[in-house]
Amino acid sequence: MAHQNGLSWFSIFRLGLVQTALGAIVVLTTSTLNRVMVIELGLAATIPGALVGLHYGVQISRPLWGHSADGGAGRTRWIIAGLLVLALAGTGAAATTLLFETHFALALIAAIFCFVMIGFGIGAAGTSLLALLASRTAPTRRPAAATIVWMMMIAGIVLTAVISGRHLDPYSHERLIAVTAITGAIACTLAALAVTGIEKRAVIADEPKPDTLKISFRDSFAETWADPQARLFTIFVFVSMLAYSTQDLILEPFGGLLFGMTPGETTQLGGLQHGGVFTGMALVGVVGTLLSRRKPSILKFFTVTGCIGSGIALALLASSTSLAPAWPLEANVFMLGFANGMFAVAAIGTMMTLAGQGGGSREGIRMGLWGAAQAVAFGIGGLLGTVAIDATRYITGDTPLSFAIVFGAEAMLFIVAAFIALRVGVTSQSQRPKDALFIQPAE
Repeated sequence: MAHQNGLSWFSIFRLGLVQTALGAIVVLTTSTLNRVMVIELGLAATIPGALVGLHYGVQISRPLWGHSADGGAGRTRWIIAGLLVLALAGTGAAATTLLFETHFALALIAAIFCFVMIGFGIGAAGTSLLALLASRTAPTRRPAAATIVWMMMIAGIVLTAVISGRHLDPYSHERLIAVTAITGAIACTLAALAVTGIEKRAVIADEPKPDTLKISFRDSFAETWADPQARLFTIFVFVSMLAYSTQDLILEPFGGLLFGMTPGETTQLGGLQHGGVFTGMALVGVVGTLLSRRKPSILKFFTVTGCIGSGIALALLASSTSLAPAWPLEANVFMLGFANGMFAVAAIGTMMTLAGQGGGSREGIRMGLWGAAQAVAFGIGGLLGTVAIDATRYITGDTPLSFAIVFGAEAMLFIVAAFIALRVGVTSQSQRPKDALFIQPAE
């Protein structure tokens, strides 16, 4: 029997387990394998960096996956299939470490293929999961649902890093392959058990029926892009996630170069930032759930506030370059993480609300478009941050000034993102699509 009020809290938790599985597999391919390639294999850091960027670039295909899942009750199938591809490709990528020892060119070709498939797997599973969550979650539960699934993904990353780290020592390539394969098998099994049956059982009472005549991807994409709000939100996602990801690879070097931190201390600094992210996400989940019915614009408030807070935190980091090492860096980084978590999870909640605004069954194509914008921004941002630091250091010859310039530029990006977020949901009556409920949850 179908649940007419959408996903129960237990079902939302079950979908969060799918995000946990995604995070568990991805962390081994983007973090652990990155370190192995640079240190154990002695490869140039550009190689794993380009491979990670490639898997983000491939995710520009997310609208295709979303459109495919919009054709009927097939999102569960895409989630499971995507995870299987991700697990197999992740294990294959780990196996290239053996090949790099003897046949570099062949290993590089194999690694490129594996990372392309990793991108496809994440795109298929992640987009379909978000579309399922958006189409089956009651509007008043969306802030908390977004918080739950994203915190569970981070939990999967942290848990996998801790457990796999213990089993990787003493290190060998064979041990890395085994740990990656076992992690993938456990993650796929857990996700398959978690997602099975949810799509058929949970529906929204007034949910529109899927279109009887499925339109082509080209027409579906054109229809989505023609919606001024969908287009504006795509721009917001790209700008905000570009600002969010640009500091990703330069924060720890910043702590080491200007504050004299050891590798262990900068690792703890990263953990402190994630602690701030958790706290910001939790705040949005709790307050958003309590106030979403009385304050329909609460998600917009948190999105804008989080962007502005992130900009202020980065501006303070830029200012700290002239005061290091006396500056309270840990407090500043926690503040940055808190604001990041607040805006990120509020943006995801908004994304889930907007996804169902296109009429018919269009959650997948919309989630795919925004997921593609996020992935491209992450791919560009990670590379842009490191290139910008190297370029400004080369031009100015002043390391503190270089970090101040880059952090200052990121702060400005967040302020621009905040202004864009303010425009989401603000359209003239003539531009407003039929039945639009932008940001505001349905009664």
